[in-house]
Amino acid sequence: MADEIELIHDGEGLAVIGNPSAVERFLDSAGLLSISREFRLDRLGSMLGTGSMMAEAASNIAENAGRYVRLTKESAEQVKEFGLMPTKTKGISHAMLGDPGSISKWIQIEDGPASLLMNPAILSGAAGVMAQVARQQEAQELKQLLVAIDGKLDDVRRRQRDEVLAKMDRVSLVIDEAMAIREHGGDRETAWDKVKTEVGTIAEVQADALRALEAFADKANDQSGMGALARATQDIEAEVGIWLAVLTRCFQLQNEYAVLELDHVFDKAPASLDGHRISLDVALQQRRSKIVLKTGHLMTRLDQAGGIARENVVLHARAARKVINSINSVSDSIDDFHAPFAIESDREALTSTRWIDAVRDPQQLRNAAADARPMAAAVGGGVLVIGTLVKAVLKNGDSKG
Repeated sequence: MADEIELIHDGEGLAVIGNPSAVERFLDSAGLLSISREFRLDRLGSMLGTGSMMAEAASNIAENAGRYVRLTKESAEQVKEFGLMPTKTKGISHAMLGDPGSISKWIQIEDGPASLLMNPAILSGAAGVMAQVARQQEAQELKQLLVAIDGKLDDVRRRQRDEVLAKMDRVSLVIDEAMAIREHGGDRETAWDKVKTEVGTIAEVQADALRALEAFADKANDQSGMGALARATQDIEAEVGIWLAVLTRCFQLQNEYAVLELDHVFDKAPASLDGHRISLDVALQQRRSKIVLKTGHLMTRLDQAGGIARENVVLHARAARKVINSINSVSDSIDDFHAPFAIESDREALTSTRWIDAVRDPQQLRNAAADARPMAAAVGGGVLVIGTLVKAVLKNGDSKG
């Protein structure tokens, strides 16, 4: 069967290798062609060694093309239909498919001597290249997110963000220079020498940003009174973009650093490539877990604040609306930040309680009476208190809430 393709799956992405036209037809039939990107097979040359079999493998590499797809939750489910089987390379699955031409569905075929990835070293190298492509794609998405975040910050907050990022300017410059050397075929060892000491600075700034998110969670929890709560949530809304931008920049640079680090392992210790690739992936997952933990904790505290706002509308309709709007805005910003990491949110946006519904709710009236106890003492009577409260609300225009 001439139109054979090989699939490699590493849990995060899918590489499709074979005749260029067959690769494109397969991806098109799976609805993945538009989101695929080039997968450079020439990077596997350093894994081949010597001998006639290796020369044949090198020839096969030259004749084939590759495309890579970073999988979404939906496309990851679709991949399960392709019959991928585990390999001896940890975390990597493989399949060979063929297009019989007479039917529209690709079918699984037996691995044979024509398999490009029959050599474990080549399969290991392919997995390493997949890890690099994934990190490059994530870095590009993070750069695009930075542009979007920057557009939402006013000049004052942008300057505050840039002051924090100033300590990373050196890191950014040397990584950009090293990536340029890599992309233009320069010496990869020289590129690595430029960046190998910079990872600590990125980690330091990232830790500062995560502590800032924790401080926001404490700030949302420490407020008493609706006016203070509204001011706190509006401050958090204004400032969270600064620290999300800082975290975005950190993760972008960490992804590019990982690409250069894998280059170094390719060249200096190819036998350690699998272990190093897996270790980097574990570190990546740990960093993502910290993101989910910190942002999740922040949103839990903010949603608790939103619950307080929703229960105190009679006296504080305007403040309650401000709290709810700020919380939903922060949630949207965090969802945008999570998107490049394929982290999906199941949180539903908070809705404001209408004032007319609040004054019909006995608990809302009890909350209002408790909040206005000094007024109650002055007028002497619960019913008169509520009447006074309603008049005050109507006078201030809050009945539109």
